[in-house]
Amino acid sequence: MVVAVEKLITTGILKPARYLGNELLAVHKPWDTTAIHWVLTYPEVYEVGASNLGHIILYNILNAQPRQLCDRAYLPGQDLAAKLRETNTPLFGVESKRSLTEFDILGFSLSYELGATNILEMLDLAGIPLTWRERQGGRGEFTGTQSSFPLIFAGGQTATSNPEPYADFFDFFALGDGEELLPEIGLVLEEGKQAGLSREHLLLDLAQIPGVYVPQFYNMAEDGSVHPCRPDVPKRILRRVATPIPAYSIGLVPYVETVHDRLTIEIRRGCTRGCRFCQPGMLTRPARDVEPDKVVEAIEQGMRATGYNEFSLLSLSCSDYLSLPAVGMEIKNRLKNENISLTLPSQRVDRFDENIANILGGTRQGGLTFAPEAGTQRMRDIVNKGLTNEELLRGVKTAWEQGWDKIKLYFMIGLPGETDIDVLGIAETVSWLQRECRGKGRKPLNFNLTISNFTPKPHTPFQWHSVSSTEFKRKQNLLRQEFRRIKAVKVNFTDVRISAMEDFVGRGDRNLGKVVRRAWELGAGMDSWYENLDQAFSAWGSAIAQADLDWKYRQVENGEWNLFPAEAQKGRKAEENSPLSTPHSLDIPLPWDHIDTGIDKKWLQEDLQRALEAAIVPDCSFEGCSHCGVCGTDFGHNIVIESPAIPKFAGEFVPNRTKAQRLRLWFGKQGNMALMSHLDLIRLFDRVVRRAGLPIAFTGGFHPMPRISLATALALGATSSGEIADFELTLPVEVDTFREKLAREMPTDIPIYNVEQIDLKASAATQLLESAEYLITVAALAETTPIQWQDWIDTIKAKEELWYEQTTKSGKSQLINLRDRLFELELVENYNCVTESMSSVIRYLGSYRQDGLLLRPEQILFMLEAVASVEFQLLHIHRNRLILGV
Repeated sequence: MVVAVEKLITTGILKPARYLGNELLAVHKPWDTTAIHWVLTYPEVYEVGASNLGHIILYNILNAQPRQLCDRAYLPGQDLAAKLRETNTPLFGVESKRSLTEFDILGFSLSYELGATNILEMLDLAGIPLTWRERQGGRGEFTGTQSSFPLIFAGGQTATSNPEPYADFFDFFALGDGEELLPEIGLVLEEGKQAGLSREHLLLDLAQIPGVYVPQFYNMAEDGSVHPCRPDVPKRILRRVATPIPAYSIGLVPYVETVHDRLTIEIRRGCTRGCRFCQPGMLTRPARDVEPDKVVEAIEQGMRATGYNEFSLLSLSCSDYLSLPAVGMEIKNRLKNENISLTLPSQRVDRFDENIANILGGTRQGGLTFAPEAGTQRMRDIVNKGLTNEELLRGVKTAWEQGWDKIKLYFMIGLPGETDIDVLGIAETVSWLQRECRGKGRKPLNFNLTISNFTPKPHTPFQWHSVSSTEFKRKQNLLRQEFRRIKAVKVNFTDVRISAMEDFVGRGDRNLGKVVRRAWELGAGMDSWYENLDQAFSAWGSAIAQADLDWKYRQVENGEWNLFPAEAQKGRKAEENSPLSTPHSLDIPLPWDHIDTGIDKKWLQEDLQRALEAAIVPDCSFEGCSHCGVCGTDFGHNIVIESPAIPKFAGEFVPNRTKAQRLRLWFGKQGNMALMSHLDLIRLFDRVVRRAGLPIAFTGGFHPMPRISLATALALGATSSGEIADFELTLPVEVDTFREKLAREMPTDIPIYNVEQIDLKASAATQLLESAEYLITVAALAETTPIQWQDWIDTIKAKEELWYEQTTKSGKSQLINLRDRLFELELVENYNCVTESMSSVIRYLGSYRQDGLLLRPEQILFMLEAVASVEFQLLHIHRNRLILGV
């Protein structure tokens, strides 16, 4: 069943273009000729999910498989979610517009401990039972039809580290990298569907694939550990490792602005720095560099295919990619004349030098982020940061000397062995860096600090350590007092309540499934968004109490994570005297011990002991092996590629402001494109011109912009066949060639009607606007006849005055005569609408000047109501044409 999206996605929905599924490079495969139908469902709003690199890569890989189709779904906004429930409409795939129940398999990204509530929300909106037990009951063969629910699985960092709190909700988990794993799953599904296997038999086949964990084939022991309940599944489930393929990163260019609105290319997967708090670093070993030539090729192809004006190179530690300066400079030189900028995520400050500064500089110098993590050398040694004070100063000073006046720094409090001296060392370090970076003619160096609370993560040496919420608050107050004396510093603290919740769920066992479900029922969701924290915390707290697990949560809040839950359950007072982590307690089974990440648990214990001694473990990508246990047949080895020579710097982008030709374009806005905002349309034209390779001129200044000027905005939801845009080019282009190139890159719902060359000194279209012609569809909310409609039109035309009270931008009221602004008015068509009331199409020509003398479509309704004493409703607006003066 295809969902009637056009009735749901209207202008009353916030950012309706989120849900259209018509992005550039979206893949639309025929439903009937594909055997397995996937949906990759990202449990966040579209702007977050559509720009997630893993989401894009797996979407492209699955659609590259023969006989496999992959659609997408995102967490709808609250307005659409309410509308889906009101109309009893199931959540749908954005491309096929089919209900999620029609697909064979739904894959969720679980990358945040509290993100499962969003997943339950999406399952509920789709009409899919929340637990694997509910979905399995009485459902027979796996046929992929409406008689069987799709298989539900999760992947991502949180799913790989500890899937147990979420085991009730998923048929299986995909652990580790998905590039090779998901196509293997697809083949097993296809064979199982053809053979008509039962759901249980199909899951048993899937459990034989390395990296697939099927929770229903495993039981939890009293101590929280997990063991197989049948002999034909592996005792431990292997994390999958794949080689990054940059070409699959090119795809999905949204029409709305997303969180990461740029091309992102992965340059290195995995990190071997060995920071003892860092779960991604432990879960992605070994480190694998991408060939520099492949990175350069992917960026160059991707920028031309997408039209982005910005790209990002992604890695857990970009600075450890030795080819970074060479790759960055090569791309900067190749795209020198196209106003392209490069951004990087948080970098190693000790590797930041002039070479990296050069590739980041330019007309749009982006922000710079470093993560010292701790304020004293002792604490940085404890966490194995591998960063000295001298290296920190050298990196920050280099950035300041290269023109950065504002730098973002990440710090963490609550780490093992931390004292108040270490906490206050954060403020001392920031003050010291400011003093060292002073110079004539330069304003003081500004810092934007994020100070997060340490949260212990599974599979890290610090997984046995926790800190009380009271202690976190005390340390935050210490820093607040200290930073009051330091100027030019903005400090952001992580909410202590959410840190405790993340800890409680992240290190939990299967008993937390009921907590997750109840928290969702009580309104938890979007828990990583600041404005929802109070609601989320209240929901989670109530859910924990109702599950009779508040005693265990208090242990987390008190910094005494109990490794002996059996004893605590015998007597609730046990938590008051729970032992802190001791050498003996480190051997207690953990809920995630059955997940084989490659890192030896004994090595983690030894590394914890090294941390307490402030002993450093070198980075095994560049020095000797640390014997963590990863390297071998199952996970591979570190791949470190030596850097090629850094190309000679060809110079910064100099905006070409030459005006050799001006062209005026008449275009339309039809169909789904009517739901694109004006700002998104401006961004679209920029990208279309880039993809078409047209020699557009730029403005000057700090932030050069392409010289593309739209005559005026069109209301969201309105269609048009008469929009106008002006283009200034640096080289003359044949009018027909310009039109052909532009049309080739435009969406089909933005047709091009005409292109004309105009004089270089001619006024811009926006300055010449005189009037606009509209066709508006209007419904009368009472019984009417065609004769009445014509009488009302004639009455309006006969009047010389129709006064309307208008509120100015300053808040003042003024009376305006609408009749002076109305030039032509006629009734075009009458028809009966669904509500049995009469609707009409009215054409009018009215003033449309940029000095404020406008006649808006809703003001025509005001005139009708003034002469008819009937209430009207505006159903649709279509702008026929814009008329320019001489």
